[in-house]
Amino acid sequence: KQQELAKKIRGFALKSINEAKDPALTLFELGFYQAMANSRGFGLEGLSLDTVLAIVDKTARANPTHEGLQAVNKQLAQQVAQEQQTEMPAAASLIGKAAPDFTLPDVNGKPVSLSSYRGKFVLVDFWASWCGPCREENPNLVRAYDQFKSKGLNILGVSLDRPGQKDKWLAAISQDKLTWTHVSDLSFWESPVVALYNIQGIPFNILVGPDGNVIAQDLRGPGLAQQLGVVLGKP
Repeated sequence: KQQELAKKIRGFALKSINEAKDPALTLFELGFYQAMANSRGFGLEGLSLDTVLAIVDKTARANPTHEGLQAVNKQLAQQVAQEQQTEMPAAASLIGKAAPDFTLPDVNGKPVSLSSYRGKFVLVDFWASWCGPCREENPNLVRAYDQFKSKGLNILGVSLDRPGQKDKWLAAISQDKLTWTHVSDLSFWESPVVALYNIQGIPFNILVGPDGNVIAQDLRGPGLAQQLGVVLGKP
C-alpha cells in the first residue's frame, strides 16, 4: 500500500510541477517533492538529476527573462557535467598518437569526416549546449579562432547533445557565435566518438596536426592561445 501511495504522490507531484504556470511555483513544488523524497519517511523515489534538469530547462525556456530561473538552470547543467566527469577516471593521453577518424552529420545533415582536415591544423572541440562549463569556455574559443584562423587554424565542433534536441544545439551555436563547422549525431553519451576518444567529461578538445597526429589535448583558458602560438606562430 505504501508503494502504491508513493506512486500516486509522485504522479500527482509531476503533474502539478509540469502544469504550474508560475516559475516560482514550479521550483517550490519541485523542491518540496525532492525534500519529501530525501526524508525517506514517505517511501518516495526522488527525481533523477536529468529529470530535474529537463523540468527546469523547460521552465527556463518558457521564462527567458527570469534571472533566478536561468541561474538555477545553469547551475544544474554544470552539476550534471561535473558529475559525469567525476564518475569516470581521467582520460588517457592521446598526444603523439593518430587521431581516430570519425564521420558525423553537420547542421544540414551532410557527413563530415575528421580525415577531411588532413593537411591542416584542426582543433576538435567536444562540447554540448547543456554543458555549462562548455558554454563558459566558448568565448575563449571564439577569441582564439579569430586570432589564429589567419595562421591556418580550423575548428571542428563535436556536440554531445541529446536526442531530439537539435534546436538547442543550433541555438547554442548561434548564441555563442561559433562560426566554424559543427557535427553531431545527437546521441548524448552514446555517441561513438565518446568511446573512440575515451572522453571522460566535457569540455574536451584535441589539437590535430596536418599529419593527423594529436599535438595537444584539453586546452582551455590562457593555455589555448599559448599552445596555438607555439604551434602556429604568433598572429
